[in-house]
Amino acid sequence: MEKLKKHFKSVRFKLFLTICIIIAVIVLCLVMINSIVLESFYLYSKTKTIKDVYNKINTYYNSNGNDNNIQEELRRIAFNNNFDIFIETEENIIVFSTDRDLYSTFDLFTTAKQYMDSERVIYSDEDIEIARINDRKNNISYILLSGSLDNGYSLYISIPAVPIEESVQISNQALILIGLIILLISAFIASYFSKKFTEPIVELNAITNKMARLDFSQKYKIADADDEINELGKNINTMSDKLEATIKQLRENNSELEKDIEEKSKIDEMRKQFISDVSHELKTPIALIQGYSEGLIENVNNDEESKNFYAQVILDESNKMDLLVKQLLELMKLEYGKREFNNENFDVVELINEVIRKCKVMIEERNISIKFDYDKPAMVYADDFYVEQVVTNYFTNAIKHARDVDGKKEIEIRIENKENKVRVTVFNTGDNIAEEHLEKIWGRFYKEDTSRNREDGGTGIGLALVKAIMNNYKNDYGVVNKENGVEFYFELDCAKE
Repeated sequence: MEKLKKHFKSVRFKLFLTICIIIAVIVLCLVMINSIVLESFYLYSKTKTIKDVYNKINTYYNSNGNDNNIQEELRRIAFNNNFDIFIETEENIIVFSTDRDLYSTFDLFTTAKQYMDSERVIYSDEDIEIARINDRKNNISYILLSGSLDNGYSLYISIPAVPIEESVQISNQALILIGLIILLISAFIASYFSKKFTEPIVELNAITNKMARLDFSQKYKIADADDEINELGKNINTMSDKLEATIKQLRENNSELEKDIEEKSKIDEMRKQFISDVSHELKTPIALIQGYSEGLIENVNNDEESKNFYAQVILDESNKMDLLVKQLLELMKLEYGKREFNNENFDVVELINEVIRKCKVMIEERNISIKFDYDKPAMVYADDFYVEQVVTNYFTNAIKHARDVDGKKEIEIRIENKENKVRVTVFNTGDNIAEEHLEKIWGRFYKEDTSRNREDGGTGIGLALVKAIMNNYKNDYGVVNKENGVEFYFELDCAKE
């Protein structure tokens, strides 16, 4: 129903209906004009003919021609024009009649004279009178000329009026029939041409509807015709291109504005987070530095060894504060995408060996055995500076938490080749991490062992740095509890050719 209503409201249907109505009105007008004008024109034409015949007959008698010739000419005129001609003398003697039954013919004219009250005069002068006669007695209608010839004869010419009326009716019926045929043909033609005419309008409507939804993919197909619709299509295409370019520019500007706002928001968030973290984490070292500094100033201990100890504590805490601030700044940049990576191909085996060498003193102090025997290189594509931080954090974390299990206190590093990835795992014997802490350990300043003292030298953001670095690379990382220890892992992209 909705589709039908939409069809009735369409330009095509309105154009089709308008054409059909115009044709129907034209046919009706023709019928009305035919009914009004045809009869009048016919009467005018016949009146002129009758007058001409009267003049001819008058001329014939004035020329004193042979009566037989005159009567022969009168019969020819009557036959050619479908007239009844009646001529009589002043003594009512019939001179000529086209009807063989002279009395009947005479009776016809006398009857006409008798019912002259029902006549309608068409033309009249001093010699003749032409009238439309409606004979109520015989129920007939005709046109009658009655006049006097120059020789004194009375002339009557009669034309039946019924054929005129029948001709009008037949003509009207023919017009209606022809009109219906023309209407049907015109309806088909109108349907075809209205479709042809409205197709570009429908196409333009579809294009503008898409443009209203900011879809500028559809364009008007320019035709060869140089008309207003084609020009409109060109203008809509131009407008579509300009709107598309303008909206694209607006979107780019809006995107840049959103990025600027987001950037500003991130910077503000970084500042707040940095201040909060530094304020929280620097309380203890500042308090220690303040306490030991006051001790030195007040000479709490006069011996040189105590003074050196106080000074060493102050130096250690200052170094820790410096490391903490640097790591926090680095973590902020990584988390908010402000750090650019200098990726290149390098051997991760060589990097791991270097980290082990740097931690050799810690390993020996804690009497930990290291299992890492790889002769073949494992080439990866990443920034070796940040990968070294990840390996160092995992490795130093393993050293701190390595425990003797079944007579073994060891750290094992393995490298596994996967599809387009290289996985590095760092395992240490010791206690498992509680399940509720497995996700929390990646947060900044989170410490599972709250009793752990500051002698380990950790800042509490090592694993948070690992998380930030791996998130930037969109590579997998994590921790898994094993039967006799804990295993950390991370993945890197294989080297590019």
